[in-house]
Amino acid sequence: MRFVLFFLLISTSLTSQSDPDLTDAFRLLNTWLDAQKDYEKLPGISVGIVKDQDLIWSSGFGYSDVALENTASASTIYSICSISKLFTAIAILQLRDAGHLRLDDEISSILPWFKVRQSFEDSGPITVRGLLTHSSGLPRQSNFPYWTAPDFDFPKVEEIKAQINEMNTLYPASTFFQYSNFGLTILGAIIEQVSGIKYETYVKENILQVLQLKDTRPEMPKALMGGQLATGYGALTRDGSRDQLNAFFTEGITAAAGFTSTVEDMAKFASWQFRLLENGGKEVLKVSTLREMQRVHWMNPDWKTSWGLGFSVRQGSDGSNIVGHGGSCPGYRTQISLSPRRKMAYIVMVNAGGVSTGKYIAGMARVIGKALDADTNELAAGVNLQDYCGTYNAQPWSSETVILPWYGNLAIVGLPSDDPSSFTLLKHLEGDTFQRMRGNGEMGEKIVFERNTTGTVYRMKRHQNYSIKLK
Repeated sequence: MRFVLFFLLISTSLTSQSDPDLTDAFRLLNTWLDAQKDYEKLPGISVGIVKDQDLIWSSGFGYSDVALENTASASTIYSICSISKLFTAIAILQLRDAGHLRLDDEISSILPWFKVRQSFEDSGPITVRGLLTHSSGLPRQSNFPYWTAPDFDFPKVEEIKAQINEMNTLYPASTFFQYSNFGLTILGAIIEQVSGIKYETYVKENILQVLQLKDTRPEMPKALMGGQLATGYGALTRDGSRDQLNAFFTEGITAAAGFTSTVEDMAKFASWQFRLLENGGKEVLKVSTLREMQRVHWMNPDWKTSWGLGFSVRQGSDGSNIVGHGGSCPGYRTQISLSPRRKMAYIVMVNAGGVSTGKYIAGMARVIGKALDADTNELAAGVNLQDYCGTYNAQPWSSETVILPWYGNLAIVGLPSDDPSSFTLLKHLEGDTFQRMRGNGEMGEKIVFERNTTGTVYRMKRHQNYSIKLK
């Protein structure tokens, strides 16, 4: 579409031909995300969709650095913050499988310096399993204010050790889900203790290099700042701006929140999981271990929060497990969501705070689902849907309306929107006349497009009122 190609801030690639044809779905996602970038004042956003072993679609919108006008893309590096926990969990399960620890080992039996004060006499032990499932009763953070702006002063491991005997448990072990960066920090220390090498070295040699994740690191790469590494920006202020934030270096919290990566590398990470689950055997992990990690090991008493071993786990609409993790660090929001049954994964990375990545994940999944269910309408000879597509004025009722092709019909999409799959379909009748298709399959009102003296469509008539085509 001409008006899509004119978006100078979009970088898009189709790295594999998908079957069935998802071209119209990808076009809609491009249009939707470019609009959301502007309306939500996002500096930049990078996204990707994985089908089994292929990154079938990836796109970047806006800037990885606003001042330098570096465009965002699937190869832009972002802090993935708590997605780091998945790599820590994989390392722990590798060591478990090698016989170096057990999931029900008490932490103090592995780390003699682990002397958190137990506030509850009747509590059970704090175990490796409890840390992996966030059910240990430990507080969310260690005893340091490292998320405090503007400096984000993270402690080193030795500083955490020195303060640990001043910390108390919040709950008895195995009572409630309490998300804990502190717990995953302790797992990082366990990896060092059991393996005999630095945490960063272990994950690089045993996970990242094996999976060829060349742009995934347990660190914020200083040398790439202002280049491939996206600059972080804060949440929206009242005047609609976002402040550039200082870079942060997670030091002793790396196992919980220190990794950086790209959409392309996270796609490889997803494909590895699909491949292992399909082929069986062992690749980084035994297939039985990955399955173990991706099933529910903790259910909160409210039956609303469930967790695997490192992975978040929830039930999808088809009854199967949806697994993954999100990340939120100063200046960055990221998320990866996988459906092992469907071999589909969705990835979102944003270099700004206060952003709902879950909304973008859900929007992409709904559009793809709708495309897979779409019946293609065969058009009469000479009908060119491109003539009608573009952006139309929707004021004063809403911000804008975009018309796009949708499998032989037209889709009217209102922007901005939290749900891009909630669009109106128009079926061609004759000439420049279309008719609204109701959700139950019946036909609604007619919509007429009008052309100017040069034969170009310049407005749409609906309910006796006009919307002017802007581009």
